[in-house]
Parts: sequence; C-alpha cells; structure tokens
Amino acid sequence: MSADQTEAADICCASCGIAELDDIKLMECDACDLVHYCSDICQREHQPQHEAACKERAAELRDEILFRQPESTHLGDCPICFLPLQLDLEKSSMQSCCSKVVCKGCSYADYLRQLEERLGRVCPFCRHPTPTTQEEANKNKMKRVEKNDPVAIREIGKKHYHKGGYDTAFEYWTKAAELGNASAHYNLSHLYRKGEGVEKDEKKGWYHLEEAAIAGHPDARYNLACHETRIKRFDRAVKHFIIAANLGHDESIQQLKKCYKNGDVSKDDFAAALRAHQAAVDATKSPQREAAKDNA
Repeated sequence: MSADQTEAADICCASCGIAELDDIKLMECDACDLVHYCSDICQREHQPQHEAACKERAAELRDEILFRQPESTHLGDCPICFLPLQLDLEKSSMQSCCSKVVCKGCSYADYLRQLEERLGRVCPFCRHPTPTTQEEANKNKMKRVEKNDPVAIREIGKKHYHKGGYDTAFEYWTKAAELGNASAHYNLSHLYRKGEGVEKDEKKGWYHLEEAAIAGHPDARYNLACHETRIKRFDRAVKHFIIAANLGHDESIQQLKKCYKNGDVSKDDFAAALRAHQAAVDATKSPQREAAKDNA
C-alpha cells in the first residue's frame, strides 16, 4: 500500500467506520471539516452525536473567514488612475453607461481635457456620450441590468427603495448580492432586520451584514463591531474596529481610541491600527483629486 493509500485509509466514515480506499470515496460533513461519511444515510444516523461539535467547528471556520483582513475596501480602485477609491461616495461617481465608479480627480482631469480640445462630453472611462437627461441615464442603467451588471442592478434596487418599493428593491438587491455585490448584501441586511419588503429575519440580516464585511465594506464591519459592543463581546468588537480602521474608516479609528482608553485594546495593536488607517487614507490621495476638490 502506497503512502497516499495509507493516509486515505486513516480517513474513516464517522458512522460505520469504513475506510476511504480507491473504490470508496468519503465526503466531508456539509458544515465542518471534522468528520467524513460514506453515504447520506450514515451522515443522518451520526448527526445527533456530531451536532454539538459540528456547530462549534462551523462557527470557528466562519470566524476565520469573517476576521480575515480584506486587501481593499468593497469599492476597489478607480479604473483610470488605479488608486483606491475614497470611502466618501461624494468623491467619486458611477457612470450609467458602463457602471464604472470613477474618482472625481480623473473625472475633473478628463473634463479639463475635453474643454481644452473642444470635445463633446463623454464618459471618462468608456467614452460613451454623457447622458443629458435622467431618463437617458436610466435607460443606460437598464441596459447594464440586462447584462447582469451587479452595480447597475443594485442601483435600480436603490431607486425602487427610495420610492417605497421595498419588495422590488429586495428582488434587485438579492440578485446583485448573488452576483457578489457587497453593497447589495449591506442593503439586504437592512431589509431583513427592518422587515421591509421581506419577512423580518434577524439571523439573515446579520448574515448579509457579515457577507458585506467579508467583502471589505467598512460600514458593515463597523455595524458588526457596534453590535458586539452592545452584547459586551469586546474582543470581537475590537477585531472588527481594527479591520475597518485598516481600511481607512474614520469612525472605527475613533472607536478604537475609546477602546484603548478603556483597556480593551493593547498599545501595540492601537498604534498599528493608527498607522494602517493613515496609510489607507494617504493611498487615496493624488494631485488630481486635490484639484477636483479645490474646484468643486
């Protein structure tokens, strides 16, 4: 028997004890990585005695994902200058023609170029003519929706929400979330926790908030931290605040200052968070963005 076969033979069905060999393949428990089964029947029979350990391990695995530091915020980078987009949504704009979010620095620089060369107004990214009416912009968004663009789908959902169409907003945001849009997860968490457009479900609300946080949404992360603070799980709250602060979230760094004064975070961890927060903020700065700010 080879080394691989010996290792495989050490994996046994947790219910009947049969070993995994060439002609017998075992499957992991659906929720955890602790045990294996040879069939659905064995899994069902073993479930009562495995349930407690399974839930504990599943929670550990979830936390490993939840408390992993994202490489960037859910906003990502400007597609033109490739600098991180600022968390202040007023400092960038979504183009209805291509759904790209472009920083105001690049938009302003392109505007000056068009003035100098006496060109017509076009999207700074895809060069599609800039819509002159809201109706035209809405048509552009619907074209993107038809192409399953999650950003456009989220935006149409937002439009319905603000008009009181919670049911329709829920449908659009659910689809955008399925396509991986972090802001749609964030919005769904609000709907579930408030019971708007869907039956109230706190568990699903927190799930979608966690999904948004995992994808780099600092406000979602901050809300999770505040929730953990309310139920006095300060160690988890501090972890959330640090992750959000590392992404440049101002409110989180302010909360960390309070945590430091209360002795809930160490001096070294607080100092590291301060440095990371400043680095994240500095990474979003550029001369073009400063010029746009000065000429707003």
